[in-house]
Amino acid sequence: MKKKPSNKTYVLRPLEKSDLETILPWFQNVEDLAKFERVSRIPLNLAQTEESWSDMFTGSAIGRRCWFVVENSAGKLVGMSGLEGISPINRDAVVAMFVDHSVRRHGVGIRATALVADFAFRQLGLNRLTSYYRADNVSSRDLVARLGCQIEGSMRQAWFADGQFHDMVVVGLLSSDWFENRNSLAKELGGETIVKLGNNASDCWCWPPQETGSD
Repeated sequence: MKKKPSNKTYVLRPLEKSDLETILPWFQNVEDLAKFERVSRIPLNLAQTEESWSDMFTGSAIGRRCWFVVENSAGKLVGMSGLEGISPINRDAVVAMFVDHSVRRHGVGIRATALVADFAFRQLGLNRLTSYYRADNVSSRDLVARLGCQIEGSMRQAWFADGQFHDMVVVGLLSSDWFENRNSLAKELGGETIVKLGNNASDCWCWPPQETGSD
């Protein structure tokens, strides 16, 4: 049976320097910094943002960092997802995700992160992805749980925000876990919303992958 067209389609494409001015407000929201960013709590101006991402545009980050932005059908940036600390020796990386308030709880974050995980395991040959979240961050907890990440530990009082110390939860996803659960997650999410890897992506580089459940 031919699959029905998607109601909503988003595109995941490589981060460009010209995107920084658009995503700048995401790094100036103090509440989001406290909730999602452990390293820095200082809102950045454009020059500081360009400096923090400069290695992405000079080539020095090749093999170590890989970041994508999420565009809606109108070409507006609504999120970003990427891999940090890619290790060709240990074959692992840290996966991170952020979506704009306008698309939160619309299913964009889980699909974009699943597509990046698929890319990490199928294209880069990684064996493991790690992620972290503040213990009281329910949205991040639910997203990584649906992805198949397993809780591997809690770092006590490792996250300071909002005037107090919070525990930080560490989760991990192995390639074997991913491929065991990949099809069931794709069927669970359905095809009403799709994130694809580039405008001309084949059906197998969309999330959910369009060959899954198409019979």
